[in-house]
Amino acid sequence: MTEDLSPAERYALARLRAAEQATALAPFRDLYDFDLDEFQIEACRALEAGKGVLVAAPTGSGKTIVGEFAVHLALTQGRKCFYTTPIKALSNQKYNDLVKRHGADRVGLLTGDNSVNGDAPVIVMTTEVLRNMLYAGSQALDGLGYVVMDEVHYLSDRFRGAVWEEVIIHLPESVTLVSLSATVSNAEEFGDWLDTVRGDTEVIVSEHRPVPLWQHVLAGRRMYDLFEEKGDKREVNPDLVRMARMENSRLSGPRDRRRGSPRREADRERERRRRSRVWTPGRPEVIDKLDSEGLLPAITFIFSRAGCEAAVQQCLYAGLRLNDSAARARVREIVEERTADIPDEDLHVLGYFEWLEGLERGIAAHHAGMLPTFKEVVEELFVRGLVKAVFATETLALGINMPARSVVLEKLVKWNGEQHADITPGEFTQLTGRAGRRGIDIEGHAVVLWQRGMDPGALAGLAGTRTYPLRSSFKPSYNMAVNLVGQFGRHTSRELLETSFAQFQADRSVVGISRQVQRNEEGLEGYRESMTCHLGDFEEYSRLRRRLKDRETELAKQGAVQRRAQAAAALEKLKPGDVIHVPTGKFAGLALVLDPGTGARGPAQHRGWHHQQEGPRPLVLTAQRQVKRLGSIDFPVPVEPLERMRIPRSFNARSPESRRDLASALRTKAGHHAPPRHRKQRAAAADDEEIAKLRTEIRRHPCHGCDEREDHARWAERYHRLKRDTRQLERKIEGRTNTIARTFDRVSALLTELGYLRGDEVTEDGRRLARLYGELDLLASECLRDGVWEGLPPSELAACVSALVYESRAADDAMPPKLPGGGARGALEEMVRIWGRLDALEEEHRISQTEGVGQREPDLGFAWAAYRWAEGHGLDSVLRDADMPAGDFVRWCKQCIDVLGQVAIAAPEGGDVAKNARRALESMRRGVVAYTSVG
Repeated sequence: MTEDLSPAERYALARLRAAEQATALAPFRDLYDFDLDEFQIEACRALEAGKGVLVAAPTGSGKTIVGEFAVHLALTQGRKCFYTTPIKALSNQKYNDLVKRHGADRVGLLTGDNSVNGDAPVIVMTTEVLRNMLYAGSQALDGLGYVVMDEVHYLSDRFRGAVWEEVIIHLPESVTLVSLSATVSNAEEFGDWLDTVRGDTEVIVSEHRPVPLWQHVLAGRRMYDLFEEKGDKREVNPDLVRMARMENSRLSGPRDRRRGSPRREADRERERRRRSRVWTPGRPEVIDKLDSEGLLPAITFIFSRAGCEAAVQQCLYAGLRLNDSAARARVREIVEERTADIPDEDLHVLGYFEWLEGLERGIAAHHAGMLPTFKEVVEELFVRGLVKAVFATETLALGINMPARSVVLEKLVKWNGEQHADITPGEFTQLTGRAGRRGIDIEGHAVVLWQRGMDPGALAGLAGTRTYPLRSSFKPSYNMAVNLVGQFGRHTSRELLETSFAQFQADRSVVGISRQVQRNEEGLEGYRESMTCHLGDFEEYSRLRRRLKDRETELAKQGAVQRRAQAAAALEKLKPGDVIHVPTGKFAGLALVLDPGTGARGPAQHRGWHHQQEGPRPLVLTAQRQVKRLGSIDFPVPVEPLERMRIPRSFNARSPESRRDLASALRTKAGHHAPPRHRKQRAAAADDEEIAKLRTEIRRHPCHGCDEREDHARWAERYHRLKRDTRQLERKIEGRTNTIARTFDRVSALLTELGYLRGDEVTEDGRRLARLYGELDLLASECLRDGVWEGLPPSELAACVSALVYESRAADDAMPPKLPGGGARGALEEMVRIWGRLDALEEEHRISQTEGVGQREPDLGFAWAAYRWAEGHGLDSVLRDADMPAGDFVRWCKQCIDVLGQVAIAAPEGGDVAKNARRALESMRRGVVAYTSVG
């Protein structure tokens, strides 16, 4: 209150306000019906002073206000502002927000799917679109004053994160950069890098959540606070600690080993649950509890698409209704309006009616497998308060403005693409950050469901760690290399890449490693003294012992290689109809060989190039009715047929009934066979001359007779271990110096060998590669150069291009994918051959896919679906054949359309490929694929 101030303070405040009125910030603040937070004001003032800004603040804290101020400044100054986001959905949402504030005539949208008002002074776009503009030297960059990079922490993404760094490095110096990030623990480090490459950059970090977040654990019917406040200290709730201790003692106590029928076991489990206060509540119970506590709307994060859909069905079966009749009517009205463009015949296959029933009751799923339109409707209804319970995968946590009063985490473990792993503190922060709607809720609530074996202390550590580090994923790609050389020449390009955040972080880490090497050197000197022996040179004696150990290890490895070779030779002899016993692994036991997997593998066997190197991969039917393609890991020893069986011609591996009948016949035919026994082999070490010689030398060495020999040997072992570690650290220092430039050199050398670069010159082939963006840019360019797609009709070209974008979700498909006939089959086989040639060339040039550089194998799993859709077949039959959710189908089609557009531009003008790429693009852009929602 100003009346509480002294006359001098009132005068100073009046002067401050008068000065502020002369700035662009004052009229901007008047646009909002709430006061700006201190960090927002600080960032806006820095922007107006001509500085770049990095704003790191929690989800929901209002970082985008700073981005909107950059838009306001650009319009005030008569300059342009590009607002970039990592995903199209977020771009669409931001476009709608800015149109409401500034009008449709002043705001445009460019996402690849949409091009709206591209000449507007304010354009919302995905970051890839801006990267492509920079490389093309687009005229749209003229007059550009500001670039907002929303969710800039996305540069950690190992697949697409490099694009953010490319943009930051290449933007003209005259452009002011506004970087908006989630709270990261190394914001100052990132800010230092921005300061280096972009000039004066203000780092503004806020860890304050505008809506306080309370952490809970829901166990049984009771909601526990995770933390208990004791004065100034915050401790884990002792009730939770006690419950965990009691449960652990119960689990580790004596068990009744007698088991009854499954029904009896289920009855016992229900009884245990009835008597216990602690159990994991079911999904309808959770929503019911939140509703009774006034904690809806809620987002429940389930790390599985199928789990999200199942959760909605469970709530419907339980009779949950969260909407009254008026809300139900409004839901139906909005849904019918937003889905009016979807053909009636497609509604059934899309699960429209089941989806609508959930929405009318206020319940929905949200995940990448859903039709984009359906996801957008769920978002809109949730924001309007017409959907109160959403079950979502973690993709919802990225940027989409869909806050809730509560967030529920079912589990603290998720599949990361390779294994089930604990969620990180950063992921926990990102997910729970959705809880608490600014201006609506006075507090947000994060609820974790009690799970057997839960450690409340570990959960408290997860919830208490509010930040995570930003790590660069930057690597030079083939497309990047030709674009850079074309613009700057090879030497300047190399220097430019050295300014990347990746190299900045690598250089900083070298300092710490060097200090560790110095400490190790001191330790080595101490170990050398401790292993000194008065009888002789113990270091020499130790080396003899190590050579003996290494030779024994080498022989053991050779034996293993020999056994693998024998096992592979035995697999080569298998025939369809052989009954075998799989010796080990997940599918150990009786199995019937359906396909020995020894033939040449082109696209018909999907991912075949790797498999050809691995040896035979038999496709088998197990006694448990599963059809699986096995690998060498399942056969550590040779396998021989036990019996022979006839495989009926009518057998269909995709039919459960067919698998059941044949598996039953397999058990009847061969169930009496005991697992074969495998003969032990004599150890090679017993006959090895070098081992005998080393053992003699060791016995003759003076130190062998020392009374303290084993004590010295322990010190020697420590010495050698520390020396090995020190060498690794030294190699790491060498590896981290100029890493990005060295990778660029290797990429450039390969491109030179293929004729894409000639010194500082980009050849005609290189200019074509410069127009192809994507993971398989070089493969696409080679296909164009070799004329692989010449003469293919549009639908077959679509099938081939799909192999450049599609990636199967499953690690390995048992069944080979279905492929179109005609020229497409031969073209796909040729694509796999070209990839094999590139793969070998990359290995020669030490370019590694594991480091994020190089061409992965083309995936043929979407070729048939792309072909049939481009041919004009209905959605129902295409989806049924593809065995894929509608959302995935639409997403892969859109990515295919993106690359077809690139091919149309990169292919020789007026030629068949360019013309048919455009036709394929148009034939795929129809029905649900064509329908996008903006506004």
